[in-house]
Amino acid sequence: MNDPRSIYARRVERLAGATVPLFAGNRVGLEKEGLRVSAGGQLAATAHPDALGAALTHPYITTDFSEALLELITPALASAEEALDFLADLHAHVHRHLDDELLWATSMPCVLEGGRRIPLARYGCSNAARMKTVYRRGLGNRYGRTMQVIAGIHYNFSFGEAFWDRLQAIEGERGDPRAFRDRMQMGMLRNLQRIGWLVPYLFGASPAICASFVQGQETDLEYFDDTTLYYPHATSLRMGDIGYQNQQEEGTGIKASYDSLADYVRTLTWAIETPCPEYQRIGVKVGDRYEQLNANVLQIENEYYSTVRPKQLTEWMERPTLALARRGIRYVELRSPDIDVFEPTGASVAQLHFMELLMLHCVLAESPLIDAAERRAIDTNLVLTAHRGREPGLTLVRAGRETRLRDWAEELLDRFAALAVLLDGGEDGPRAASLRAQRDKVADADVTPSARVLAEMRAHGEGFFAFAQRMSNAHRAYFQQRRPSAAHQALFERLAHDSHQQQRALEESEEESFDDFLARYFAQGGE
Repeated sequence: MNDPRSIYARRVERLAGATVPLFAGNRVGLEKEGLRVSAGGQLAATAHPDALGAALTHPYITTDFSEALLELITPALASAEEALDFLADLHAHVHRHLDDELLWATSMPCVLEGGRRIPLARYGCSNAARMKTVYRRGLGNRYGRTMQVIAGIHYNFSFGEAFWDRLQAIEGERGDPRAFRDRMQMGMLRNLQRIGWLVPYLFGASPAICASFVQGQETDLEYFDDTTLYYPHATSLRMGDIGYQNQQEEGTGIKASYDSLADYVRTLTWAIETPCPEYQRIGVKVGDRYEQLNANVLQIENEYYSTVRPKQLTEWMERPTLALARRGIRYVELRSPDIDVFEPTGASVAQLHFMELLMLHCVLAESPLIDAAERRAIDTNLVLTAHRGREPGLTLVRAGRETRLRDWAEELLDRFAALAVLLDGGEDGPRAASLRAQRDKVADADVTPSARVLAEMRAHGEGFFAFAQRMSNAHRAYFQQRRPSAAHQALFERLAHDSHQQQRALEESEEESFDDFLARYFAQGGE
């Protein structure tokens, strides 16, 4: 192991020498949020369409914070193309069952009439359903409902067995494969945070917001017109300090530790079990109504907002931290991408191909633990890029020193070139093509999605609302013309029927009180 080359170069070279297909087992999944709005662009006041199935039990069509905030989920699939095709068919199926409504095409919502007008998602009358709604009421009480209807697209990724076996052999480790994979993926997550600013620069598409979003609060945002606020060089206001982040860390929040999987589980468990005086003032059960699940730093794990998370599939009503502790990391979730307003599904194949390069780079690069100074730099870099990423000469903090965003980005993309050859299985494949497209964005900020949004608004003489509504109508027309594959259509119809049956069976079989249900849920792992 006395190789004078860098660990990264050695890993890349030895992966390239593999005699088996290393990446055939890679899996990609997508979770895409989208607000249902009226034809006029107002938040939909209607219930989740019954024909789409039961949001509680449908595996691919559900709701997020609000009854109006759809969440479309793909299974883990073998390629970016398959994932986007499945997501497109989900959109086409949903549009068939929207009654004179649109799916809003942007991450940032518009024309909000105050948080009280945003309806919480409803899932029926079972204890599990009630828990989901109470959790959302708690989020609204803690952070405000407006923040909760910001939409994004989550990229879920896992490497296959052949890759992990080869990498473990390269490292000369003979121990438990699960322990090795968990350790390497925690390092991967740390690196995804270190260079996470690259995602909003390349793919951010929310440089402007409706003035209604801030609802009279003072900001230093500039007026694009009398309906729209923006920063001239912003990339993703969703990922800036006006978006939903755990910014209440001075006394009420948490920074989870990514030192190891055990540390991650430990710090989240601490937050779920530790009372917070500010949330105690809200109350938990006020009269007969639960205002939140508990008064702790976090109600449950999902409340912790981070750009990246380690994930494991959960059993029915299993706590996510217990799933991680019991079975390790199944996949990595990247939560920072905005919805791409120029793509009907919210993401492009080229973007997903680049995400594969990002994932491979971050698992192969060295990944020391993140200390307090680097944590501050990571947070600073993300906000700087979100607010000013296209500003000429913008500098970020790297290893305690200032470095130009453009120089750092160019260096990273140079390193990705060898990875594109690995993933494509040769020169000039689709990952290499995606890499060229990202190089163009670094060389010329005007071709980034965020710059294109502002250019479109100027060209059409419209504010953000008018732009978003125009694009939403265009996407609706696109999906009204698309027919899901016969196999997918049959699957969606069967799942809608089955999900309603599952919800009814759950409601009819329950005898336990909600108080007892919650106590049992939070007691998991303490036996």
